[in-house]
Amino acid sequence: MRPQTILLAAGMMTVGLGAQTVSAPERLPLERLDVSPPATRVTGDLGSLRVHSGACRAQELSGAALRRRIVDVTVQEWSFFGHAVLDYTRPDVFDRSRIRRRGWSLLGREDTVRVADSIAGYWTVTPEGSWIIENQNRRWNQSGVASRWRTPWSAAFISWVMCESGLDEMDQFRRAVAHHSYIDQAIRARDGGAASAAFTAYDIGEAPITPGDLLCSGRRPAYRTVADRRRQMGEGARTHCDIVVKLEPDRDRILAIGGNVRATVGLKLLPAAVDAEVGLHPAGGPRPLFVHLKLAAEPIAPDALDDTPTLRALRCTGLAWPESLRAASIAPASAARC
Repeated sequence: MRPQTILLAAGMMTVGLGAQTVSAPERLPLERLDVSPPATRVTGDLGSLRVHSGACRAQELSGAALRRRIVDVTVQEWSFFGHAVLDYTRPDVFDRSRIRRRGWSLLGREDTVRVADSIAGYWTVTPEGSWIIENQNRRWNQSGVASRWRTPWSAAFISWVMCESGLDEMDQFRRAVAHHSYIDQAIRARDGGAASAAFTAYDIGEAPITPGDLLCSGRRPAYRTVADRRRQMGEGARTHCDIVVKLEPDRDRILAIGGNVRATVGLKLLPAAVDAEVGLHPAGGPRPLFVHLKLAAEPIAPDALDDTPTLRALRCTGLAWPESLRAASIAPASAARC
């Protein structure tokens, strides 16, 4: 029986047939990538965590440097969580009965505990972070520290990435517990009502995609266009966004990373097609995307993932390339500087 490629994991978790249990890498030292670990934003132990700092990075970046920073920060978190890869190009990936049999979370007990204070750090940059962390403290005290986060944290993850990348003002990026807050901000920017917003909303396939942009889906309601959401601006909605880190037109796929993807930070392989005018854009898949949030910054190389400090360092360790990356045909950068 061949190994399953729906998910092939590194980290301390063992997921999928034939996956091996290995140690997930720590984050890079600050001299290699100057990112404050999210866990330093909180104090205390699980069950008594408190917000220590909710401030954003003071360094203001613009243009290609901002895009580069967003990708570098995102990829380091994905690596820290264990290099999970989910292949959305396969129609059987979201067979609900198969997911239920395997279990919803991709993290085992030890990894759930290991990353818990990092997730708390993501929450600190949102206005609601303090009470959400306090609610989770009660959950840990009642059910044990291996209990997963009760509140979905995917928007908190995106908010932290933008905060740590230097988008510190709310009129640049509206950090929140729900993706629709900053999606609406990007729609207002498209309509001329949010001049300082870092992202502008476009329909899928309307504008070229570059690493550092966001791609978002609507689950409830099931949006299909920006106009669908525009009619419900300000109302609650179940949405999800991922950060683009690589374009692969030769493989008809886009690589994007998001938080709280089956309880981890996961990299998705999204099906795509090439258009003569806008280049590679999402096409199909089990969860249709409805909006592309384009960063107001110069583009960077489409293979930005390969040149991140995290993957360069991983390549230079001399250790075996993670199985999840090999199975997804994500090769080490040949020009990595060790």
